[in-house]
Amino acid sequence: MKRRSILKGVLAGAFVGFRLPLALAGDHHGKFFVFVHADGGWDPTSFCDPKPNTPGEPIINHWAETDEPRTAGNIPYAPFAENEPFFENHHDKMLVINGVDAQTNAHTAGIVHNWSGRIEDGYPSLTALLAAHHAPEHMPMSYLSFGGFSRTAGLVRFTRLDSPDRLRGLARPYLAHGDPANRLFDEDVWADIEFHREETAARLAGQRSVVPMQEYQTALHASGFKNAESLEAYADAIPQGDELEQPVEAEVAGGEIYRSELRQQAQLAVLAFKTGVAVSADLYMGGFDTHDNHDRDHEWLLSRLTDGVSYLWEYAEKHEIADDLVVLMGSDFGRTNRYNSQEGKDHWPYGSFIVMEKNQTWTNRVVGETDELHFAHNIDPATLERTSDSDPNGTHIYPKHVHKALRRYLGIENSTGARQFPFDDTGEDFAFFG
Repeated sequence: MKRRSILKGVLAGAFVGFRLPLALAGDHHGKFFVFVHADGGWDPTSFCDPKPNTPGEPIINHWAETDEPRTAGNIPYAPFAENEPFFENHHDKMLVINGVDAQTNAHTAGIVHNWSGRIEDGYPSLTALLAAHHAPEHMPMSYLSFGGFSRTAGLVRFTRLDSPDRLRGLARPYLAHGDPANRLFDEDVWADIEFHREETAARLAGQRSVVPMQEYQTALHASGFKNAESLEAYADAIPQGDELEQPVEAEVAGGEIYRSELRQQAQLAVLAFKTGVAVSADLYMGGFDTHDNHDRDHEWLLSRLTDGVSYLWEYAEKHEIADDLVVLMGSDFGRTNRYNSQEGKDHWPYGSFIVMEKNQTWTNRVVGETDELHFAHNIDPATLERTSDSDPNGTHIYPKHVHKALRRYLGIENSTGARQFPFDDTGEDFAFFG
């Protein structure tokens, strides 16, 4: 038997009865969470809250001059971009929440509000809360971020993953640039280094810790070996060459380049979940701030967005984790209910969220409502029905309502992180999930 295998047995035996304060990466057997940020402010009226034009009012959508909203299951959508296959294929795992009032038309405030539930700085993202609850900060990369709002408020670390090649190099520090043909250490030398590292871990594990911090640091040191192996497994799982999804670009009039890396981000997130190194991920696609040529640019952007999310589900099915996947799609806010002089649309406070999960009773539904000019109606939190402006039971849907409901539904309402950043003053509880 190799001495490396012997040391693993020693390590395992040394930890019998030892209180490991945090779970390890591979010990997560629950759900996985992907939040998709359409940065810049998407247009729900051309997506999941479709609006025909109103006689006597400025044109809200050019597509509505020749077409009408369509429906997939119980969910209306705009006949624009590549919305049809997206909604037809996924409506059965969708909850659309329309008329979410961000209370701002400023990007920074809208991003903070929609992705933390608070319009003021200081609260973490929901993806950070989920990672902090389900996975410790010493996992290799429990919380992946590809961009967007990734505030953690100190609850957990996030990993910005933008280069599979760099990851391969980190997973195998004995190789130069992850190249198997270019070793920095001979195999025997690296085996000796590993042996002495593990021997140190075994010795530390056998000692009596005198204070909680020493106990924590000892467990952290030993757990690093398992995490290192998980990281290697993740690096091995990432495809190379043509099998790794590549960014897609489009050049529009004026030379502006739009870019989407959503497929690759989805691929990397799914493989991180599958190999046990992560439990949550923020996917990101920019460009939605279409003040000029809204239809031309938004058509490409929405097409790439829905293509990326569809690919996420396909790849999750391929790797048999789709049944455990929860997806949230959102943006900074919405876009105005009319075009400006450059055929663009400007900032508008009312937006939407889409929550996705398989085999749930709350899917294939729309909650929240906006009028024909995309102003939000008041909603009764208990019945989810529209109310009059004078009805005391009615309120706008705010991001805090969505976050509070998601915390409860996802089982982290009473977690340490959630208690540290509570929504005690939210008031209304929306029964989005039954």
